[in-house]
Amino acid sequence: MSDAAPWERDEGPSRAPAKAPSQSPAKPKSDRPKSDRPRASAAERPAGRSASSRPATRDAAEGRPATRTRRDERQDSEAPRSRGPAEPKAPTRRALREATAEALATGVQTLEVTPDEAGMRIDRFLSARFPQLPFTRIQSLVRKGELRVNGKRAKAADRVEPGASVRVPPLSLEARPPAPNSPRAEGDLAFLRSLILYEDQDMMVLNKPFGLAVQGGSGTTRHVDGLLEAMRDKDGQKPRLVHRLDKDTAGCLIIAKTRLAAATLAKTFRSRAARKIYWALAAGVPKVRQGRISTYLAKEEIGDADARMRVAKHGDEGASHALTYYAVVDQAGQKLAWLSLKPVTGRTHQLRAHAAHIGHPLVGDPKYFDIENWELPGGLQNRLHLLARRIVIPHPRTAKPIDVTAPLPPHMAQSWNLLGFDAARYDPIVEAPEA
Repeated sequence: MSDAAPWERDEGPSRAPAKAPSQSPAKPKSDRPKSDRPRASAAERPAGRSASSRPATRDAAEGRPATRTRRDERQDSEAPRSRGPAEPKAPTRRALREATAEALATGVQTLEVTPDEAGMRIDRFLSARFPQLPFTRIQSLVRKGELRVNGKRAKAADRVEPGASVRVPPLSLEARPPAPNSPRAEGDLAFLRSLILYEDQDMMVLNKPFGLAVQGGSGTTRHVDGLLEAMRDKDGQKPRLVHRLDKDTAGCLIIAKTRLAAATLAKTFRSRAARKIYWALAAGVPKVRQGRISTYLAKEEIGDADARMRVAKHGDEGASHALTYYAVVDQAGQKLAWLSLKPVTGRTHQLRAHAAHIGHPLVGDPKYFDIENWELPGGLQNRLHLLARRIVIPHPRTAKPIDVTAPLPPHMAQSWNLLGFDAARYDPIVEAPEA
Protein backbone atom coordinates (compact mmCIF):
# COMPACT_ATOMS: atom_id res chain seq x y z
CA MET A 1 0.00 0.00 0.00
CA SER A 2 1.09 3.64 -0.27
CA ASP A 3 2.99 5.36 2.50
CA ALA A 4 -0.24 7.14 3.46
CA ALA A 5 -2.17 3.91 4.08
CA PRO A 6 -5.20 4.81 6.25
CA TRP A 7 -4.65 1.85 8.56
CA GLU A 8 -0.96 2.75 9.24
CA ARG A 9 -0.69 3.24 12.99
CA ASP A 10 1.05 6.10 14.80
CA GLU A 11 3.85 5.15 17.10
CA GLY A 12 2.91 5.22 20.78
CA PRO A 13 4.24 8.07 22.95
CA SER A 14 7.77 7.43 24.17
CA ARG A 15 8.45 7.21 27.89
CA ALA A 16 9.67 10.35 29.57
CA PRO A 17 13.37 10.30 30.50
CA ALA A 18 14.41 9.97 34.11
CA LYS A 19 14.17 13.18 36.11
CA ALA A 20 17.37 15.16 35.92
CA PRO A 21 19.22 15.94 39.15
CA SER A 22 18.28 19.26 40.73
CA GLN A 23 20.62 22.20 40.06
CA SER A 24 19.88 23.87 43.41
CA PRO A 25 22.81 24.29 45.87
CA ALA A 26 23.69 21.10 47.67
CA LYS A 27 22.55 20.87 51.28
CA PRO A 28 24.89 19.61 54.00
CA LYS A 29 24.58 15.94 54.65
CA SER A 30 22.76 14.94 57.80
CA ASP A 31 24.81 13.38 60.58
CA ARG A 32 22.07 10.88 61.28
CA PRO A 33 22.43 7.37 59.82
CA LYS A 34 20.61 6.71 56.58
CA SER A 35 18.23 4.27 58.28
CA ASP A 36 17.17 6.97 60.77
CA ARG A 37 16.09 9.44 58.15
CA PRO A 38 12.29 10.06 57.96
CA ARG A 39 10.60 8.15 55.09
CA ALA A 40 7.94 9.58 52.81
CA SER A 41 4.41 8.59 53.73
CA ALA A 42 2.33 6.35 51.45
CA ALA A 43 0.28 9.38 50.39
CA GLU A 44 3.44 11.21 49.32
CA ARG A 45 4.82 8.29 47.23
CA PRO A 46 3.36 7.63 43.75
CA ALA A 47 1.82 4.15 43.85
CA GLY A 48 3.49 1.55 41.68
CA ARG A 49 5.62 4.06 39.74
CA SER A 50 9.22 5.17 39.96
CA ALA A 51 10.31 8.73 39.46
CA SER A 52 11.79 7.83 36.10
CA SER A 53 8.38 6.68 34.75
CA ARG A 54 6.47 9.89 35.57
CA PRO A 55 5.04 11.74 32.57
CA ALA A 56 7.16 14.68 31.47
CA THR A 57 5.63 17.99 32.60
CA ARG A 58 5.32 21.11 30.53
CA ASP A 59 8.41 22.52 32.20
CA ALA A 60 10.40 19.38 31.36
CA ALA A 61 9.20 19.50 27.77
CA GLU A 62 10.50 23.08 27.54
CA GLY A 63 13.84 22.13 29.04
CA ARG A 64 13.21 23.63 32.51
CA PRO A 65 13.52 21.62 35.71
CA ALA A 66 10.19 20.01 36.47
CA THR A 67 8.56 21.10 39.74
CA ARG A 68 5.84 18.99 41.36
CA THR A 69 3.85 19.63 44.51
CA ARG A 70 2.70 17.08 47.05
CA ARG A 71 -0.82 17.60 45.70
CA ASP A 72 0.36 16.55 42.21
CA GLU A 73 2.01 13.46 43.64
CA ARG A 74 -1.09 12.59 45.67
CA GLN A 75 -3.24 12.83 42.52
CA ASP A 76 -0.79 10.52 40.75
CA SER A 77 -1.09 7.97 43.55
CA GLU A 78 -4.88 8.02 43.35
CA ALA A 79 -5.00 7.69 39.53
CA PRO A 80 -5.66 4.21 38.08
CA ARG A 81 -2.57 2.31 37.12
CA SER A 82 -1.89 2.51 33.38
CA ARG A 83 -1.47 -0.72 31.50
CA GLY A 84 0.07 0.93 28.43
CA PRO A 85 -1.33 1.03 24.89
CA ALA A 86 -2.60 -2.26 23.41
CA GLU A 87 -0.55 -3.67 20.55
CA PRO A 88 -2.44 -2.89 17.28
CA LYS A 89 -3.48 -5.87 15.18
CA ALA A 90 -2.55 -6.37 11.53
CA PRO A 91 -5.26 -5.14 9.10
CA THR A 92 -7.80 -7.75 8.05
CA ARG A 93 -8.76 -8.33 4.41
CA ARG A 94 -11.90 -6.28 4.96
CA ALA A 95 -9.89 -3.38 6.42
CA LEU A 96 -7.46 -3.59 3.51
CA ARG A 97 -10.24 -3.52 0.94
CA GLU A 98 -12.27 -0.79 2.63
CA ALA A 99 -9.25 1.41 3.23
CA THR A 100 -8.29 1.14 -0.42
CA ALA A 101 -11.83 1.85 -1.58
CA GLU A 102 -11.99 4.98 0.59
CA ALA A 103 -9.16 6.61 -1.40
CA LEU A 104 -11.48 8.63 -3.63
CA ALA A 105 -9.86 10.59 -6.44
CA THR A 106 -7.23 12.16 -4.19
CA GLY A 107 -4.44 11.76 -6.72
CA VAL A 108 -2.10 9.03 -7.87
CA GLN A 109 -2.00 6.05 -5.49
CA THR A 110 0.62 3.33 -5.09
CA LEU A 111 -0.64 -0.06 -3.94
CA GLU A 112 1.58 -2.86 -2.66
CA VAL A 113 0.66 -6.44 -3.55
CA THR A 114 0.27 -8.69 -0.52
CA PRO A 115 1.33 -12.37 -0.52
CA ASP A 116 -2.34 -13.36 -0.47
CA GLU A 117 -2.85 -11.55 -3.80
CA ALA A 118 0.07 -13.19 -5.59
CA GLY A 119 -0.70 -14.54 -9.05
CA MET A 120 -3.85 -12.48 -9.60
CA ARG A 121 -4.39 -10.83 -12.97
CA ILE A 122 -3.82 -7.10 -12.68
CA ASP A 123 -7.41 -6.31 -13.66
CA ARG A 124 -8.76 -8.80 -11.08
CA PHE A 125 -6.39 -7.32 -8.47
CA LEU A 126 -7.86 -3.85 -9.01
CA SER A 127 -11.39 -5.23 -9.09
CA ALA A 128 -10.81 -6.85 -5.68
CA ARG A 129 -9.27 -3.69 -4.21
CA PHE A 130 -11.90 -1.35 -5.71
CA PRO A 131 -15.18 -3.32 -5.76
CA GLN A 132 -17.16 -0.17 -6.66
CA LEU A 133 -15.06 0.51 -9.77
CA PRO A 134 -16.73 -0.77 -12.98
CA PHE A 135 -14.71 -3.48 -14.67
CA THR A 136 -14.91 -1.60 -17.95
CA ARG A 137 -13.21 1.36 -16.25
CA ILE A 138 -10.40 -0.94 -15.09
CA GLN A 139 -9.98 -2.25 -18.65
CA SER A 140 -9.87 1.33 -19.90
CA LEU A 141 -7.10 2.21 -17.42
CA VAL A 142 -5.03 -0.72 -18.67
CA ARG A 143 -5.73 -0.04 -22.34
CA LYS A 144 -4.67 3.62 -22.04
CA GLY A 145 -1.46 2.77 -20.20
CA GLU A 146 -2.49 4.59 -17.02
CA LEU A 147 -1.78 1.55 -14.86
CA ARG A 148 1.84 0.69 -14.08
CA VAL A 149 3.45 -2.18 -12.19
CA ASN A 150 6.96 -1.51 -10.88
CA GLY A 151 7.15 1.45 -13.23
CA LYS A 152 6.18 -0.45 -16.39
CA ARG A 153 2.93 -0.26 -18.34
CA ALA A 154 0.67 -3.16 -17.42
CA LYS A 155 -1.44 -5.41 -19.63
CA ALA A 156 -4.75 -6.89 -18.51
CA ALA A 157 -3.35 -10.43 -18.51
CA ASP A 158 -0.26 -9.55 -16.44
CA ARG A 159 -0.11 -11.21 -13.03
CA VAL A 160 1.06 -9.46 -9.88
CA GLU A 161 3.77 -10.72 -7.55
CA PRO A 162 4.10 -10.16 -3.77
CA GLY A 163 5.66 -6.79 -2.97
CA ALA A 164 5.03 -5.37 -6.44
CA SER A 165 4.22 -1.66 -6.60
CA VAL A 166 1.04 -0.87 -8.56
CA ARG A 167 0.58 2.77 -9.57
CA VAL A 168 -3.08 3.76 -9.92
CA PRO A 169 -4.26 7.12 -11.33
CA PRO A 170 -6.99 9.20 -9.64
CA LEU A 171 -10.24 7.26 -9.53
CA SER A 172 -13.90 8.18 -9.36
CA LEU A 173 -15.80 5.41 -7.60
CA GLU A 174 -19.49 4.58 -7.67
CA ALA A 175 -21.73 4.54 -4.64
CA ARG A 176 -20.87 1.93 -2.02
CA PRO A 177 -22.63 -1.44 -2.32
CA PRO A 178 -25.54 -2.11 0.01
CA ALA A 179 -24.51 -2.77 3.59
CA PRO A 180 -24.82 -6.35 4.87
CA ASN A 181 -28.20 -7.16 6.43
CA SER A 182 -29.84 -4.23 4.61
CA PRO A 183 -33.13 -5.03 2.84
CA ARG A 184 -31.45 -4.73 -0.55
CA ALA A 185 -28.55 -7.02 0.43
CA GLU A 186 -30.96 -9.59 1.85
CA GLY A 187 -32.98 -9.47 -1.37
CA ASP A 188 -29.83 -9.93 -3.47
CA LEU A 189 -28.75 -12.84 -1.28
CA ALA A 190 -32.15 -14.56 -1.59
CA PHE A 191 -32.06 -14.09 -5.37
CA LEU A 192 -28.58 -15.61 -5.67
CA ARG A 193 -29.58 -18.53 -3.44
CA SER A 194 -32.45 -19.28 -5.80
CA LEU A 195 -29.97 -19.64 -8.68
CA ILE A 196 -27.60 -22.16 -7.08
CA LEU A 197 -27.30 -25.47 -8.91
CA TYR A 198 -24.33 -26.76 -6.90
CA GLU A 199 -22.49 -25.49 -3.81
CA ASP A 200 -19.78 -26.57 -1.36
CA GLN A 201 -17.24 -24.75 0.80
CA ASP A 202 -14.98 -23.94 -2.17
CA MET A 203 -17.25 -23.16 -5.11
CA MET A 204 -20.76 -22.91 -6.43
CA VAL A 205 -22.44 -23.09 -9.83
CA LEU A 206 -25.21 -20.61 -10.58
CA ASN A 207 -27.97 -20.92 -13.17
CA LYS A 208 -27.51 -17.45 -14.66
CA PRO A 209 -30.78 -16.20 -16.12
CA PHE A 210 -31.21 -14.62 -19.55
CA GLY A 211 -30.61 -10.85 -19.52
CA LEU A 212 -28.49 -10.67 -16.36
CA ALA A 213 -24.98 -9.36 -17.03
CA VAL A 214 -22.03 -11.07 -15.36
CA GLN A 215 -20.06 -7.85 -14.85
CA GLY A 216 -20.81 -4.15 -14.83
CA GLY A 217 -20.39 -1.89 -17.84
CA SER A 218 -21.71 1.26 -19.40
CA GLY A 219 -25.30 1.64 -18.20
CA THR A 220 -25.26 -1.75 -16.42
CA THR A 221 -26.04 -1.40 -12.73
CA ARG A 222 -27.31 -4.88 -11.86
CA HIS A 223 -24.96 -7.77 -12.53
CA VAL A 224 -23.75 -10.99 -10.93
CA ASP A 225 -20.47 -9.49 -9.71
CA GLY A 226 -22.38 -6.75 -7.89
CA LEU A 227 -24.93 -9.16 -6.43
CA LEU A 228 -22.09 -11.23 -4.96
CA GLU A 229 -21.42 -8.34 -2.55
CA ALA A 230 -24.31 -9.75 -0.52
CA MET A 231 -22.28 -12.94 0.04
CA ARG A 232 -19.23 -11.38 1.70
CA ASP A 233 -18.10 -13.39 4.71
CA LYS A 234 -17.01 -12.12 8.14
CA ASP A 235 -13.45 -11.59 6.85
CA GLY A 236 -14.71 -9.42 4.00
CA GLN A 237 -14.03 -12.02 1.31
CA LYS A 238 -16.46 -11.92 -1.60
CA PRO A 239 -17.09 -14.87 -3.95
CA ARG A 240 -15.22 -14.42 -7.22
CA LEU A 241 -16.11 -14.87 -10.88
CA VAL A 242 -14.04 -17.54 -12.61
CA HIS A 243 -15.29 -17.11 -16.19
CA ARG A 244 -18.00 -15.16 -18.01
CA LEU A 245 -21.15 -15.67 -20.02
CA ASP A 246 -22.70 -13.14 -22.37
CA LYS A 247 -25.56 -11.14 -20.87
CA ASP A 248 -28.19 -12.94 -22.97
CA THR A 249 -26.67 -16.42 -22.52
CA ALA A 250 -28.29 -18.45 -19.74
CA GLY A 251 -26.93 -21.40 -17.80
CA CYS A 252 -23.98 -22.66 -15.77
CA LEU A 253 -21.75 -19.98 -14.26
CA ILE A 254 -18.98 -21.04 -11.87
CA ILE A 255 -18.21 -18.91 -8.80
CA ALA A 256 -15.21 -19.44 -6.51
CA LYS A 257 -15.80 -18.89 -2.79
CA THR A 258 -12.12 -18.57 -1.80
CA ARG A 259 -9.06 -16.99 -3.37
CA LEU A 260 -7.33 -20.37 -3.63
CA ALA A 261 -10.33 -21.90 -5.41
CA ALA A 262 -10.45 -18.94 -7.80
CA ALA A 263 -6.78 -19.34 -8.72
CA THR A 264 -7.13 -23.11 -9.20
CA LEU A 265 -10.29 -22.87 -11.29
CA ALA A 266 -8.80 -20.10 -13.43
CA LYS A 267 -5.84 -22.38 -14.21
CA THR A 268 -8.30 -25.14 -15.12
CA PHE A 269 -10.02 -22.90 -17.66
CA ARG A 270 -6.69 -21.71 -19.09
CA SER A 271 -5.54 -25.31 -19.53
CA ARG A 272 -8.90 -26.17 -21.20
CA ALA A 273 -9.53 -28.95 -18.70
CA ALA A 274 -13.14 -27.81 -18.21
CA ARG A 275 -15.69 -29.52 -20.51
CA LYS A 276 -18.54 -27.23 -21.58
CA ILE A 277 -21.64 -28.09 -23.59
CA TYR A 278 -24.07 -25.48 -24.93
CA TRP A 279 -27.52 -25.88 -26.48
CA ALA A 280 -28.79 -23.51 -29.12
CA LEU A 281 -31.57 -23.03 -31.65
CA ALA A 282 -30.26 -22.11 -35.10
CA ALA A 283 -31.87 -20.88 -38.27
CA GLY A 284 -31.85 -23.63 -40.92
CA VAL A 285 -30.24 -27.05 -40.67
CA PRO A 286 -26.52 -27.66 -41.34
CA LYS A 287 -25.93 -30.18 -44.15
CA VAL A 288 -23.07 -31.70 -42.17
CA ARG A 289 -24.82 -32.93 -39.05
CA GLN A 290 -21.67 -33.18 -36.97
CA GLY A 291 -18.74 -30.94 -37.68
CA ARG A 292 -15.81 -28.83 -36.57
CA ILE A 293 -15.52 -25.05 -36.93
CA SER A 294 -11.98 -23.66 -36.78
CA THR A 295 -11.31 -19.97 -37.50
CA TYR A 296 -9.48 -16.92 -36.22
CA LEU A 297 -11.64 -14.29 -34.53
CA ALA A 298 -10.89 -10.62 -33.94
CA LYS A 299 -12.91 -7.67 -32.67
CA GLU A 300 -14.28 -5.29 -35.25
CA GLU A 301 -13.49 -2.40 -32.91
CA ILE A 302 -10.29 -2.83 -30.93
CA GLY A 303 -10.75 -1.91 -27.27
CA ASP A 304 -14.53 -2.32 -27.15
CA ALA A 305 -15.20 -5.13 -24.66
CA ASP A 306 -18.57 -5.97 -26.27
CA ALA A 307 -17.64 -5.38 -29.89
CA ARG A 308 -18.84 -7.70 -32.66
CA MET A 309 -16.36 -10.42 -33.57
CA ARG A 310 -15.34 -11.06 -37.16
CA VAL A 311 -13.66 -14.03 -38.80
CA ALA A 312 -10.05 -12.99 -39.34
CA LYS A 313 -6.85 -14.37 -40.82
CA HIS A 314 -3.87 -15.69 -38.95
CA GLY A 315 -1.60 -12.77 -38.16
CA ASP A 316 -4.33 -10.11 -38.17
CA GLU A 317 -4.17 -7.65 -35.30
CA GLY A 318 -5.95 -9.06 -32.26
CA ALA A 319 -6.83 -12.33 -34.00
CA SER A 320 -7.07 -15.49 -31.86
CA HIS A 321 -7.73 -19.05 -32.89
CA ALA A 322 -11.20 -20.38 -32.04
CA LEU A 323 -12.32 -24.01 -32.23
CA THR A 324 -15.86 -25.38 -31.82
CA TYR A 325 -17.42 -28.82 -32.33
CA TYR A 326 -21.14 -29.00 -33.11
CA ALA A 327 -23.84 -31.62 -33.64
CA VAL A 328 -27.48 -31.47 -34.79
CA VAL A 329 -29.59 -33.07 -32.06
CA ASP A 330 -33.01 -32.52 -33.68
CA GLN A 331 -34.70 -30.31 -36.24
CA ALA A 332 -38.05 -28.75 -37.15
CA GLY A 333 -38.27 -29.36 -40.90
CA GLN A 334 -35.61 -27.29 -42.64
CA LYS A 335 -36.52 -24.17 -40.69
CA LEU A 336 -34.82 -24.68 -37.32
CA ALA A 337 -32.15 -26.92 -35.81
CA TRP A 338 -31.39 -27.81 -32.21
CA LEU A 339 -27.59 -27.62 -32.01
CA SER A 340 -25.34 -28.96 -29.29
CA LEU A 341 -22.04 -27.07 -29.18
CA LYS A 342 -18.73 -27.87 -27.51
CA PRO A 343 -16.25 -24.97 -27.49
CA VAL A 344 -12.60 -25.95 -27.08
CA THR A 345 -11.38 -22.36 -26.84
CA GLY A 346 -13.20 -19.57 -25.01
CA ARG A 347 -13.21 -16.49 -27.24
CA THR A 348 -15.68 -13.63 -26.93
CA HIS A 349 -18.98 -14.48 -28.70
CA GLN A 350 -17.27 -17.58 -30.11
CA LEU A 351 -20.35 -19.79 -30.51
CA ARG A 352 -22.52 -16.99 -31.88
CA ALA A 353 -19.87 -15.92 -34.40
CA HIS A 354 -19.16 -19.51 -35.47
CA ALA A 355 -22.85 -20.33 -35.96
CA ALA A 356 -23.22 -17.26 -38.18
CA HIS A 357 -20.01 -18.19 -40.03
CA ILE A 358 -21.45 -21.54 -41.19
CA GLY A 359 -24.65 -19.82 -42.29
CA HIS A 360 -26.87 -20.84 -39.37
CA PRO A 361 -27.02 -17.91 -36.91
CA LEU A 362 -28.71 -18.42 -33.58
CA VAL A 363 -32.35 -17.42 -33.18
CA GLY A 364 -32.77 -14.08 -31.39
CA ASP A 365 -29.13 -13.01 -31.72
CA PRO A 366 -29.12 -9.19 -32.17
CA LYS A 367 -25.46 -9.04 -33.25
CA TYR A 368 -24.95 -11.94 -35.62
CA PHE A 369 -28.35 -12.86 -37.10
CA ASP A 370 -28.06 -11.61 -40.69
CA ILE A 371 -30.49 -13.71 -42.78
CA GLU A 372 -32.66 -11.37 -44.83
CA ASN A 373 -36.46 -11.81 -44.95
CA TRP A 374 -36.33 -14.54 -42.31
CA GLU A 375 -39.45 -14.70 -40.19
CA LEU A 376 -39.54 -15.98 -36.62
CA PRO A 377 -42.03 -18.85 -36.32
CA GLY A 378 -45.15 -17.97 -34.35
CA GLY A 379 -44.97 -18.58 -30.60
CA LEU A 380 -41.18 -18.26 -30.39
CA GLN A 381 -39.75 -15.31 -28.49
CA ASN A 382 -37.18 -13.11 -30.19
CA ARG A 383 -34.54 -13.75 -27.54
CA LEU A 384 -31.11 -15.32 -27.86
CA HIS A 385 -31.56 -19.09 -27.78
CA LEU A 386 -28.24 -20.10 -26.22
CA LEU A 387 -27.79 -22.07 -22.99
CA ALA A 388 -24.64 -23.10 -21.13
CA ARG A 389 -26.24 -26.49 -20.63
CA ARG A 390 -23.56 -28.52 -18.85
CA ILE A 391 -20.13 -28.13 -17.32
CA VAL A 392 -17.75 -30.80 -16.03
CA ILE A 393 -14.74 -29.48 -14.12
CA PRO A 394 -12.23 -30.87 -11.59
CA HIS A 395 -12.96 -29.71 -8.06
CA PRO A 396 -10.39 -27.07 -7.03
CA ARG A 397 -9.43 -28.94 -3.84
CA THR A 398 -10.18 -32.63 -4.36
CA ALA A 399 -9.72 -32.74 -8.19
CA LYS A 400 -12.79 -34.99 -8.43
CA PRO A 401 -15.06 -34.07 -11.37
CA ILE A 402 -18.05 -31.83 -10.69
CA ASP A 403 -20.78 -32.37 -13.29
CA VAL A 404 -23.58 -29.77 -13.32
CA THR A 405 -26.49 -29.36 -15.77
CA ALA A 406 -28.71 -26.28 -16.12
CA PRO A 407 -32.40 -26.42 -17.15
CA LEU A 408 -33.74 -24.65 -20.21
CA PRO A 409 -34.57 -20.98 -19.52
CA PRO A 410 -38.29 -20.11 -19.86
CA HIS A 411 -38.11 -18.75 -23.44
CA MET A 412 -36.15 -21.78 -24.69
CA ALA A 413 -38.40 -24.24 -22.81
CA GLN A 414 -41.36 -22.62 -24.58
CA SER A 415 -39.65 -23.05 -27.97
CA TRP A 416 -38.73 -26.68 -27.24
CA ASN A 417 -42.36 -27.44 -26.33
CA LEU A 418 -43.74 -25.74 -29.46
CA LEU A 419 -41.25 -27.52 -31.73
CA GLY A 420 -41.71 -30.90 -30.05
CA PHE A 421 -38.08 -31.25 -28.96
CA ASP A 422 -37.40 -33.66 -26.08
CA ALA A 423 -34.76 -32.28 -23.67
CA ALA A 424 -34.01 -35.86 -22.54
CA ARG A 425 -32.88 -36.88 -26.04
CA TYR A 426 -29.37 -38.30 -26.45
CA ASP A 427 -26.78 -35.58 -27.03
CA PRO A 428 -24.17 -36.69 -29.61
CA ILE A 429 -21.77 -33.83 -28.79
CA VAL A 430 -20.78 -35.65 -25.59
CA GLU A 431 -18.54 -37.92 -27.66
CA ALA A 432 -16.90 -35.04 -29.55
CA PRO A 433 -13.13 -34.54 -29.19
CA GLU A 434 -11.75 -32.28 -26.48
CA ALA A 435 -9.16 -30.58 -28.67
